Amino acid sequence: MCKELQPTQDLHWILTHEGYSVMTESAVESRFAFGNGFLGMRAARSVSRGPTWASWLGYIRWASWPRCYVAGLFDMPNTEPPVPALVPVADWSRVRLLLDGEPLAARDGEMLYGTRTLDLRRGLLLSDWMHRMPGGVTFTGQELRLLSQADRATGLQVLRFALDRDGVEVRLEASFGLAGLGMEPMRLERDLAAWRTEGTGKAVGMAGAATLSRGGDVAEAERPFPLRWIWRWRSVTGQAAVFARLVAVTRADRPEDDPAPRAAAALERSTSLGWRAVLAAHEAAWAERWTMNDVVIEGDDELQRALRFAVYHLTSAANPDDERVSIGARGLTGDAYFGHVFWDTEIYLLPFYTAVWPEAARALLMYRFHTLPGAREKAARMGCRGALYPWESADTGAETTPESVLGPNGTPIEILTGKMEHHISADVAYAVWHYWRATGDDTFLRQAGAEILLETARFWVSRAVVEADGRRHIRHVIGPDEYHEDVDDNAFTNVMARWTIARGLEVVALLQARWPDAAAALRTSLALDDDELAEWREAVGRIVDGRDPASGLYEQFAGFHDLALLDVADYADHALPIDVVIGRERTQGSQVVKQADVVALIALLPGEFPGSSAKTNFRHYEPRCAHGSSLSAAMHALVAARLGHAEMALRYMHETASLDLDPDPNSAGGVRIAGLGGLWQAVVRGFGGLNLAGERLEIDPRLPPQWQSLSFRTRWRDRTVAIKITPERVEATLLTGESMEIGVRASFVTLEQGTVLRVGLS
Repeated sequence: MCKELQPTQDLHWILTHEGYSVMTESAVESRFAFGNGFLGMRAARSVSRGPTWASWLGYIRWASWPRCYVAGLFDMPNTEPPVPALVPVADWSRVRLLLDGEPLAARDGEMLYGTRTLDLRRGLLLSDWMHRMPGGVTFTGQELRLLSQADRATGLQVLRFALDRDGVEVRLEASFGLAGLGMEPMRLERDLAAWRTEGTGKAVGMAGAATLSRGGDVAEAERPFPLRWIWRWRSVTGQAAVFARLVAVTRADRPEDDPAPRAAAALERSTSLGWRAVLAAHEAAWAERWTMNDVVIEGDDELQRALRFAVYHLTSAANPDDERVSIGARGLTGDAYFGHVFWDTEIYLLPFYTAVWPEAARALLMYRFHTLPGAREKAARMGCRGALYPWESADTGAETTPESVLGPNGTPIEILTGKMEHHISADVAYAVWHYWRATGDDTFLRQAGAEILLETARFWVSRAVVEADGRRHIRHVIGPDEYHEDVDDNAFTNVMARWTIARGLEVVALLQARWPDAAAALRTSLALDDDELAEWREAVGRIVDGRDPASGLYEQFAGFHDLALLDVADYADHALPIDVVIGRERTQGSQVVKQADVVALIALLPGEFPGSSAKTNFRHYEPRCAHGSSLSAAMHALVAARLGHAEMALRYMHETASLDLDPDPNSAGGVRIAGLGGLWQAVVRGFGGLNLAGERLEIDPRLPPQWQSLSFRTRWRDRTVAIKITPERVEATLLTGESMEIGVRASFVTLEQGTVLRVGLS
């Protein structure tokens, strides 16, 4: 048996799934998906499944939903309403095996055992199974699949199998399934093909090479069609056949570009190395990422594994080399939300990348810079200045939220999020500012970040209208709590808007002080004069925020406290969301909250909650939240951890982890990657108390009593710091970079490279 096909032995680093069920298969394919930020692939079985095609029979459930995705490859499918969607490319991993003319299929015969293993440490999908055919022939196989972290254009599949009988006629067919579905062919050659999308004019190139060896001898393949290989032989009992396939995929964004030559070059790189060297390079790249990204918890094995699962998918989703794409709500693991990008990326994912992989964070923020023209157009269409980012974004920056969808009875249902959920522009600004504060990336700030901050600030000044009371109001919005639509003065929206305007003023002053030429050039290009800046200063002081000065309690939106009280705990045992259980009208008329709203504000802007007001607001809103979104529990966990509610924080963390780790999760459409990013935040920023936004790196830990220690690494302004927290002390080691001052609770100490600094926790 090939050692390469064996999983890591440490159980903290692997997830396994036994057997097969049509009810859970699509969810398993999402959970065990693998990728590298450019390519993503669902963990569909490659050998024992039949063909897949689009079916109009909606009442038939697909036994498997194989998909391979290329980040940024969007087109407009024939859907109603029409919205851009991520285009699946050829399924290059399927292998069709016929034994004495009968196909090996999961639905026929008996699966004696079958295990899929996601090796988190090595970034591999491994399979090990035994199948008895109806005629009695027994197949035993192991498989490895990967999308290379070392060369993002490259994929690898290795299949080793044997039969228990002599003389069985074996036919192995390997091809690129559903090649070019919905795309126009550009070229089709022996080992290379390219297709172009019909609407966007983007193109994908794919190249492949495959080998088969038996008993150490390489067998010659029949090549009846391009990208198709066929081998035939008669079996020898126990003799292993090893099938290896390398694939290369490239994307071209302009009609005049041909991706095929780059795909051919990528295939040449991998075939010249050989599959074992490709595997070794991939494993080395993952090992390097884990050195930086891993978080170690002593005292909670379940949460440890869940956190590694989260970091695995976060690492698999990012590509620091491509600043024209971002990360959709389900990453590259499923079709849900069409691959669209939401506020999830900036609020739930960026803190992870900023802390451990700033190159990836920068690329994600540059995507927002490149799509700034679309945000300006959206603001202009609604009569505002500046930039309003789309609630759902694909590749161009245009709003991609459908305006309506058809309900179960065929009646159109208006979708208001694209029209009213405007806090996205503050969320993007928030991520830009905190990336710059943590990294000190002045080049990014001058060339991209400042323009985003100024244009989003300009939007909010024009959006917050002065009314008869002399205050500025932001009406007709949807906050994070999407159960309540078309509300006025949502506290999250208004406070984040005010914060964005204040940062806009701060960045103008910063540019003028440090880079006056750049400041003058940017102000000229944006036509930003002193009179407009004076209006910004006035706006900061006039925006309504709904805060009661006596109690410090924010009203979630104007009139929220006049709505009916409803005990959310009474509905905790229902499997369906509370708005489905009690109806939309009753939900909108009550104080039930879909997800963290004011609680999210506590997490993002703790400075807006002086004294005990954070606890006051959390105590008020936590019991009102029904957690109708996968984003909610992690945000509550983060705030609860900071406030010292350890047991509640742990409960919410385990709830977040269970969304994609339970045996039967509702994650067929892809993993909920924002929840995974939120889990990392709850652990590292919540219990670990990491803060990268100040003038120094700060740590204010509050470990739960059952944890012995928490260890992680972080980057801060060209330095790498290793941190270990125990109930008694914080240990910090400066691994790279110049000496620095760090804050541990109320203490400020200097950290020198190569020495371990220990600070006691009273």
